[in-house]
Amino acid sequence: MPAKPMPETTPEESAPTAEEADEKGPPAEGTAALIGTGTGGDVPAEAVAPLIRGIAVLRELTEANGTLSLSGLERATGLARSTVDRITATLARMGYVRFDGRDVHLSPRLMELGNAYLSALRLPALLSPYADALADELDESVSLAVADQDGIRFIHQATRRRAMSLSFRIGDLLPAERTAPGPLFATEWTAADWQRWRDRRAADPRDLSFTAVPPRTHRPDTRDDDTFVRRTEEASAHGWSLDDQLIEPGLVAISVPVRAPGADRRIASVASVVSHTSRHTARNLRTTLLPRLRSTVEAMERELRDTPPPEPGPPPADLALWTGASKQQLGREFIESLARGLTVLTAFGEGREELTLTEVARATGLARATARRALITYEHLGLVAPSGRTFTPTPRVLSLGFPPLSRTTLSEIAQPHLADLTSRIHESTSLAVLSDSGEEIQYTARVTTARVMSVTITVGTRLPAYATAPGRVLLADTRDEGALASVRSQGYALVDEELEEGLRSVAVPIRDRSGRVVAALNTALHASRRTPRECVTDLLPELTATATRIQTDFHAAARFTHVPAS
Repeated sequence: MPAKPMPETTPEESAPTAEEADEKGPPAEGTAALIGTGTGGDVPAEAVAPLIRGIAVLRELTEANGTLSLSGLERATGLARSTVDRITATLARMGYVRFDGRDVHLSPRLMELGNAYLSALRLPALLSPYADALADELDESVSLAVADQDGIRFIHQATRRRAMSLSFRIGDLLPAERTAPGPLFATEWTAADWQRWRDRRAADPRDLSFTAVPPRTHRPDTRDDDTFVRRTEEASAHGWSLDDQLIEPGLVAISVPVRAPGADRRIASVASVVSHTSRHTARNLRTTLLPRLRSTVEAMERELRDTPPPEPGPPPADLALWTGASKQQLGREFIESLARGLTVLTAFGEGREELTLTEVARATGLARATARRALITYEHLGLVAPSGRTFTPTPRVLSLGFPPLSRTTLSEIAQPHLADLTSRIHESTSLAVLSDSGEEIQYTARVTTARVMSVTITVGTRLPAYATAPGRVLLADTRDEGALASVRSQGYALVDEELEEGLRSVAVPIRDRSGRVVAALNTALHASRRTPRECVTDLLPELTATATRIQTDFHAAARFTHVPAS
């Protein structure tokens, strides 16, 4: 399909920046295979090559479940090692990846790209409460999916905690023909869509490009194609669709389309109930759960119809200034065109589903020429879709790190920050949460320092909440006792030799997006090493700064996913 023309620009806007001209060149051999041919066939002349390479690195890290060595990235992308080093250094500066020795890990802050798409889409915010309530009622997993060309991509998961878990990750891409939502989306396919599906099946007969599902055990033939066509016809006639162990043995699902308001009643999303044959057969799903799923979908459609469009939220601020300052500080190791290109995706959000070129430039503080070249690149990669003078992010944005990061826990988020804090203050650090009883704390993450005499606390240790600094920080959020009120007002707790003689501890809160205290960050040390005053003057600022960094990652991860405390 040919690329749609971009809005007209002046010759000055078409000219690449000095850095882009220096790095432009064709993408390295192998990169094009990783990023696909996009929607525009050959790479457009004005596409930003460093941005294409950066996207390739992020996708390879995503496919590797969030972690790859630098040499592994070099092999996977086909890029020169020096290029991989500069890309990962730039991504680390942005907080999108972190280093652990020679390994590169995706960081929760990368989820701000997917969050921008999900915020602009509005569907998770409006529909997920209904999906969650249905999952609780049926005691089965419930998902929401959207179409991504000839595949489906999940935007919400309400899962059940069982030994045999049945769920995919938010952002996972599945082939349409092996799912329950697929035939429903296919009822709206054009002839070109069907041809693209057939071409993909011929090029990837075992579904190896869909890493979220097991590969096919046999090569599909015309009978398989006919089966999907027939399932699509049945979905059109019945208004629902089944998956009877198409993905793997035992997994069954039933789906109903959620239609958007408007004359065309297009499918905005598909809601599915997912179970296992030990609990339900496919037939049983249809006879027992379909009526309840349909009534929930009706409530979802009313929500879409009755909820007015939101007021645009605040766009990101000072991004262009930040990238410029980072370039000055890091020099050639920082690829400014990559950083600026990635900030373009964060221009979208709640109330900003469709943006013009001018609005993107204004939201990010970038020059129109820079924003334009980034949008050309994203259109080629299938990450944004043009419509007249506006651009909309596509579900493919979720392929940039969201699936592996959507299953992170608060303790996993905190661990690298604890390691960094411990290296600075040379004291052991911990993360703790309240137990279910509310009377004890439980340590969920910890980094120890190398000392002859150190505080011995292991992950899983429980202690009386009121006798500890992290416990008092946690209790102060919900209780009004005198000593706790002081902790709440000053924003930290200091416990001096109350739990054990010689033990001194200071803790600060970790808050969720609503401001509720969900965990406490603390350090404990022998009283001989620092006075109580020195704990406040020397350690408290470090603890507070680290808590802020943990919260930033935590809030990004928890915007559209559930982040367990441990």
